[in-house]
Amino acid sequence: MIKRLKRFLWLSIAIISVISISIGLMETLMAQQPSISHPLTSLTEVEISTAVSVIQREKTLSEMAAFPLIALQEPDKEEVINFTPGKVFQRKVFLVIYERSQNKTFEGIVDLRSKTLSSWKEIPSVQPAIVISEYELATQVVKADSRWQRAMQRRGINDFDQVKISWWAPGILSEQEQATGNRLCRGLSYYKGKGWNYYGSPIEGVLATVNLNTGKVASFIDRENVPFSKENWNYDVKSLGKLLSPLKALKIFQPNGRSFQIKDNEISWQGWKFRYSMHPRNGLMLYQVTHNDGENIRPVLYRASLSEMVVPYGDPEPTWSFRNAFDVGEYNLGLLANTMELGKEIPENGLLLNAVFANEQGEPYQIPGVIGIYERDNGMLWKHYEYNTQRNDVRRSRELVMKMTVAIDNYDYSINWIFHQDGTLEVQNELTGIVLAQGTAAQKQSDDDSYGRLIAKNIFGVNHQHFFNYRLDFDVDGQANSAMEMNVKALAMDEKNPLGNAIALSETSLAKETAAVRDLDMKSSREWMIVNADKKNALGTAPGYMLMPGGNSIFFPVEGSKIRQRAEFATHHVWVTKYKPTELYAGGDYPNQTQPGQGLPKYISDDESLLGEDIVLWYTMGVTHIPRSEDWPVMPVHRVGFKLVPRGFFSRNPAINLPE
Repeated sequence: MIKRLKRFLWLSIAIISVISISIGLMETLMAQQPSISHPLTSLTEVEISTAVSVIQREKTLSEMAAFPLIALQEPDKEEVINFTPGKVFQRKVFLVIYERSQNKTFEGIVDLRSKTLSSWKEIPSVQPAIVISEYELATQVVKADSRWQRAMQRRGINDFDQVKISWWAPGILSEQEQATGNRLCRGLSYYKGKGWNYYGSPIEGVLATVNLNTGKVASFIDRENVPFSKENWNYDVKSLGKLLSPLKALKIFQPNGRSFQIKDNEISWQGWKFRYSMHPRNGLMLYQVTHNDGENIRPVLYRASLSEMVVPYGDPEPTWSFRNAFDVGEYNLGLLANTMELGKEIPENGLLLNAVFANEQGEPYQIPGVIGIYERDNGMLWKHYEYNTQRNDVRRSRELVMKMTVAIDNYDYSINWIFHQDGTLEVQNELTGIVLAQGTAAQKQSDDDSYGRLIAKNIFGVNHQHFFNYRLDFDVDGQANSAMEMNVKALAMDEKNPLGNAIALSETSLAKETAAVRDLDMKSSREWMIVNADKKNALGTAPGYMLMPGGNSIFFPVEGSKIRQRAEFATHHVWVTKYKPTELYAGGDYPNQTQPGQGLPKYISDDESLLGEDIVLWYTMGVTHIPRSEDWPVMPVHRVGFKLVPRGFFSRNPAINLPE
């Protein structure tokens, strides 16, 4: 009896110990996870793992199944707006699953509260973004192909390890490729040689297209043998040799600390308050942007993000004409973001933030320093010198910048959200990296080279464009918003305008979605404004925010061209739609191998009213790049952007009362 009692006590102690250890481990695990205090808090590693495990439990996936996208399923907008701390809220995960062996794409939504699969559906005839393993698969397939090997040997290359293959989404498809519906990618070959910067040695005229479903070369092009550059285009300090004289030290520091505050993913600074998120597709996004005017906290934007990009190249040669990259939707731009360093991409006074993503196997991982935030000086904010009294009033401008950088093969981009003290929110994109080079026998520029410019010996830069579309979900003082277009014109000379100096502004309401497809017009200094017509400011007009465009371009591919049909969003600068939670991407949900007319053209097809509604403004800005020798071997940063500027939103200059 005593032995049994001792054994029972020992087992009880052991069980209690196991339970205590389990609880301790759970508490430790929970302590390591960020608190989920708001519906828009970014997904944690545990949440990603939980969502994937639910999918794997509920659905039989093959060994080839991939997760091209795992992201927070954005909660209902009204739930977010009406959320108060401590209130229970939904928590769901959106997943894209691709079965390569079946060539099928599925979308799933997992409810994290109940750990159940709340939605599962097949999306027919679409291709999700390319994943890393497919690059590796395609490289193995092509390097084993006898046609590719002969093409390399014909160019004097026998060591195939010296060739790097860069993989692209297939872009423009032939009728046969379109009909088969197979998942394709196209490979460009580069000679590495002794240098690590292989982009200066493109092996021109060779193009391999791989069927990723079968793991075979679907088509192969080997055109004329074009010489490629044998120079070493490495640009590290050692390779460059003689350097410019170093500048004297310039230090940026804030001895009293930073002026912005961060709580979870919410940031406050100089009247601004907003949430941020790092999305695997869109990259750095903003939510619930508000401004405190001293009396009230007033909403400006609910959600703001880069929606899509397209980069069309302007050479009709068959190995080039397919190149029209949709960098957001075809490659998941957010997943390509890279770690930044203090004193380099952002100044020493900055703060680096991490982000959690999931790989194609559904495994969570963290990228350190992928978001940068910092304050910077921007010269004068306002000034007036009074001659009579010699009084000089001036305030310096401070800006808050949030930045991400991303490398998409040869090109590098940064996205910057810039908050100003005068209530302006600015978007600035920076373009840099390496020009996509074309091999050529030329040593000097020819007058016949109308498709681009020689940028180095044996290296030709092809004319191309970069178009960015931003989705801006405005909530100016609430959701009852309307869109206005502002045009300026000079009035004719008459009895009312005898000197011909009169300048008049006209404001036109954009009442329907199809009427709100608009373009820039320098002749009329055209701008657009989102107003809340249900409210009036102190002067009796509707408070609003206006879109002030910066540099821009027209989309040059001509009417009837395949890329114009696929990237119709880039054919106009402004679109306005009535808010729908599923309308997120200007080029459509699946731009890889997409059909024409997706995205914005489809969104406006029901031509809904825009008067006093919850509306979304989509702005497209473009850069036309005619390469130059100064762009080689790495292109100096080119900046392009726009501003969202208050107009009648404040009763006076909101920065007038800044202390000296």
